[in-house]
Amino acid sequence: MKIEANLFTYLTPFFVVVTLVYGFMTEWQEPVGVTALALTGGLVLMVGWYLSRTAKHIDPRPEDDPEGDISQGAGPQGFYSPWSWWPIGLAGTASICFLGLAAGWWIFYIGAALGVITLVGWVMEYSRGNHAH
Repeated sequence: MKIEANLFTYLTPFFVVVTLVYGFMTEWQEPVGVTALALTGGLVLMVGWYLSRTAKHIDPRPEDDPEGDISQGAGPQGFYSPWSWWPIGLAGTASICFLGLAAGWWIFYIGAALGVITLVGWVMEYSRGNHAH
């Protein structure tokens, strides 16, 4: 994870410089762009800090070894439910929530309620037995 941490950490000075240049070019009269660029720099710094802290607490991955071989990363990468319909429902409720932000808050509340139901269904899918849908 050190590569990812360095990537984000090294982007922070870039965004600081871009923020200052943008501020001077607009004579600090356009606060939205300056604020957005400054917050982007802060976000990149936070992600880089988190990744560097995480890299210190976990074992090195095969990707972190410069002499590593592709076969070192072989094996299971995690468990994914191949027959689950819950992610489709969750994506649908997310689209309803985004529609609610554009069209009306009452639609957002319906999407949020359905989103809670689908998220709980997805998380608890295997708590009732193997392959219980």
